[in-house]
Amino acid sequence: MMEQLASTTFDMPDMIPALPEIFVLTMACIILVYDLFLSDRNRVVTYLMSIGTLVGAAILTYYYHGAHADHPVLTFSGTFVGDSMADVLKFFIYLSTAGVFIYARSYLLERNLFKGEFYVLGLFGVLGMMVLVSAHNLLTVYLGLELLALSQYAMVGLHRDSGVASEAAMKYFVLGALASGMLLYGMSMLYGVTRSLDLGEISAFVAQGGDDNMVLMFAVAFIVVGVAFKLGAAPFHMWIPDVYHGAPTAVTLYIGTAPKIAAFAMLMRLLVEGLGDLHSQWQGMLIVLSILSMAVGNIIAISQTNLKRMLAYSTIAHIGFLLLGVLTGDSGGYAASMFYVIVYALMGLGGFGMIVLLSRAGFEADNLEDFKGLNERSPWFAFMMAILMFSMAGVPPFLGFWAKFAVLETVVRSGMVWLAVVAVIFAIIGAYYYLRVIKLMYFDKAEDKTPLMPPLDMKVVISANGLAVLALGLYPSALMTLCAGALAGSNL
Repeated sequence: MMEQLASTTFDMPDMIPALPEIFVLTMACIILVYDLFLSDRNRVVTYLMSIGTLVGAAILTYYYHGAHADHPVLTFSGTFVGDSMADVLKFFIYLSTAGVFIYARSYLLERNLFKGEFYVLGLFGVLGMMVLVSAHNLLTVYLGLELLALSQYAMVGLHRDSGVASEAAMKYFVLGALASGMLLYGMSMLYGVTRSLDLGEISAFVAQGGDDNMVLMFAVAFIVVGVAFKLGAAPFHMWIPDVYHGAPTAVTLYIGTAPKIAAFAMLMRLLVEGLGDLHSQWQGMLIVLSILSMAVGNIIAISQTNLKRMLAYSTIAHIGFLLLGVLTGDSGGYAASMFYVIVYALMGLGGFGMIVLLSRAGFEADNLEDFKGLNERSPWFAFMMAILMFSMAGVPPFLGFWAKFAVLETVVRSGMVWLAVVAVIFAIIGAYYYLRVIKLMYFDKAEDKTPLMPPLDMKVVISANGLAVLALGLYPSALMTLCAGALAGSNL
């Protein structure tokens, strides 16, 4: 027995693909401990260290991108994959989260919520997203998902004195637990059929003729339900309006941007990489989810008077468009959906950022009426908001138009012209509530004449955010090529 133990060797896993995750974990723990010894006056150090962590992770991701630029690299016994899709998605997760941290600083300061918990939880959420993006095993998928979800639950309830925030956190927690249970049940059935947790082995089993297994069909259904909840697709969208409205706007900004990128990655890992040969089975489910999401999101958003709730239903509609590319089942559709989720994250960052910019101590600028006459108060920021609204509406030549065009083109190319027509109809319906915001800003008289005095960093970043949406809309090919190249290098 002792001889057998002595002869057993332990191979050290290759740490290089996971260096950004290791760095973020280390820094989050350091910031957590260091923040305990900071006074409220010096809490800006936590903010700067959090931004520095994201910058460091981006540098590490870029520096080691060449190690797996052409082919995926597996490590940690095949549970973690480094590939070009993961690298690109991680980079935009860093970018979105850095924007959230910058936008949130003044908002949190004015409400006595400028605590280290927001930034530490945000970094742990980023770590969960990174693990989810690079997951190559059902356990890794669930680990990343729950790390992200638990961070978000706590962030939604950050404002403990707010009954609305506490209610939103409770709803999110209960519904999130239900969705996680469904996803886990689907994974358990998948494991029972395939006898493996590895996505590569699951894919090989399905390719050998597992498409006639009834238990496998049930597993796919439960997995699709779990993923649809995390994305916020109808009819599993019930948490989005209440959580977006009830959470502090800085937290809504976080939930509505980077986690959508991670949820897209989970969709790709589970359905495309693991269950790609069952495309004919899950395609119909995604078609139903897509149509319902576009219908529910665009129609209900019209009746909203609260901008956060309007953008929440807008998110549901955008998820419907995102699913259009994935359900086509070809590499062009996957690239179009990846392009769409990145574009949405940039637009959502700017849209919720404008609500934060107009808010001040004791006043939440989350009603449509609060944007009346914004052009009189600040023509520049009205112009930024107009860019974002035109882009979300899909008006050319803004970036949102090219995102919609890319997914619709792949749907038409796959032969589902009827589905593209349905999507165009709902896009036209959705344009109304975005253009209503522009009408309020430019054609209504300002009721609130308070001058806008955002901090310099926020002013610079929100201007860069809006101009980036405009510039990328004029030259969309660079981002499109990046997405197509990332998926080509990931063998998806």
